[in-house]
Amino acid sequence: MITDIRVSAAKAAVAALIAGFSTTAVAQPADPLAPLDTPSVVQASASVPDPLAPLDVEAGKDTQAPSADVVRVIDWVVGTRDNGELPFMVIDKVGAEVFLFDATGEFIGKTPALLGSTPGDESSPGVGDRELSEISPEERTTPAGRFVANFGYARGHERVLWVDYATSISLHAVVTSNKKEQRLKRLKSPTPEDNRITYGCINVPREFYTKVVRPLFKDTAGVVYILPETKPLNQAFLAFLDTKLSR
Repeated sequence: MITDIRVSAAKAAVAALIAGFSTTAVAQPADPLAPLDTPSVVQASASVPDPLAPLDVEAGKDTQAPSADVVRVIDWVVGTRDNGELPFMVIDKVGAEVFLFDATGEFIGKTPALLGSTPGDESSPGVGDRELSEISPEERTTPAGRFVANFGYARGHERVLWVDYATSISLHAVVTSNKKEQRLKRLKSPTPEDNRITYGCINVPREFYTKVVRPLFKDTAGVVYILPETKPLNQAFLAFLDTKLSR
């Protein structure tokens, strides 16, 4: 049974998230990442520096309120403590955004993201064992669901946040080696339509990755909730079926 305390915590987390999209700065408790000199996204306004400002992220994308499904999932996670004692993130594939929270459910920040080039909520069998050149365009999907993520090494001895190691899905800083893909330009554009370009991995701005994601997850596992885009929400998160959270 969900306690009143958990319901209140869920409401507070959602309220804090939505407040972050207001044009008025909102006074918030000290950011746990403050020693890294990373301003809270919740406090961002016209007079407060945005942590993604050096990347020239267009205001149009950065000020969009989270979708109803994003709010529902955050509400559910915080209210039921589905994340346990771990930090977590919610990834909205339709909106091409990542929302990050600490273990208590406090909103840390958000960022645009690049995702699998093909819409879909499942990974093809054996896709994680193949070379990139062997993955067909229709198989380049970012799977939906609940994943326990950990930092580990990828090719080239680069550390990435492994979301689903079996299918080689990870979250890492944006890859810019192929200039024709214009990944940085896609991240900066004000709409999500051009954010589908990867083989399935989640690319985020390098500054957000190094100053926000890596410090929060480097010494612990974390839970990643990737929202579906081709199937109902309760099919992606089966536990959601058994939970009714009053709001």
